[in-house]
Amino acid sequence: MPPPKSKFAKFAKKKAKPRLKVKRRDPIFIDGVRPRPMFVDYKDLELLGKLVNRQAKILGRRKSGCTAASQHAVTSAIKRARFMALLPFVGE
Repeated sequence: MPPPKSKFAKFAKKKAKPRLKVKRRDPIFIDGVRPRPMFVDYKDLELLGKLVNRQAKILGRRKSGCTAASQHAVTSAIKRARFMALLPFVGE
């Protein structure tokens, strides 16, 4: 005989499927090696374009895969490129 169902059985959480964590590669590193000194060129619009979203907001570290040091360099490069009118302050 099956056990009686509780009245809260329909609210029970389903078991989440385990997700495979993918290690994001830092886009600033060259061949997996951290450049010294850490510098991101504000004129490299191809790289900076990948690190901002459609609204021209700077992506966070979790999305971009940057380390703290490279995220700081990216942020200052994006702000410098915006000031020089190479990147927009506001997207679409």
